[in-house]
Amino acid sequence: MKTLLLLIFLPLAGCGWSDNLIATAAVAVNVGSVATIQRTPADAAYSWWTGRDCSAVRLDQGKTYCRPVEPKPELPVFCTRGLGAVNCWQDPGTVPGDPHGVADGPAELTEAQEADRLRKWPW
Repeated sequence: MKTLLLLIFLPLAGCGWSDNLIATAAVAVNVGSVATIQRTPADAAYSWWTGRDCSAVRLDQGKTYCRPVEPKPELPVFCTRGLGAVNCWQDPGTVPGDPHGVADGPAELTEAQEADRLRKWPW
């Protein structure tokens, strides 16, 4: 704590900050920021301002600067068991009777999944 106060009040004593100390502090903040939140302080400020997930780390990975909004997933094909085969239907409304699907499960995203798909930064 004393060291932090000393660094804060050092310029007031007339000693000032050397160029090397400023450069070292800037590099340390950028490296620490990238290591912990996967974006530089400038990226974090831009992401906060726009509400999008943007990072220079994404550029380094060959991706776009900002994470694109994920499109809503398409409805899965409805498949039923037949005699010796599986029959798939694009429109479940055309299936005769009240069949059960081969892979019964939710066909749409839950509220939590939809919220994760549309999340803004910082989430």
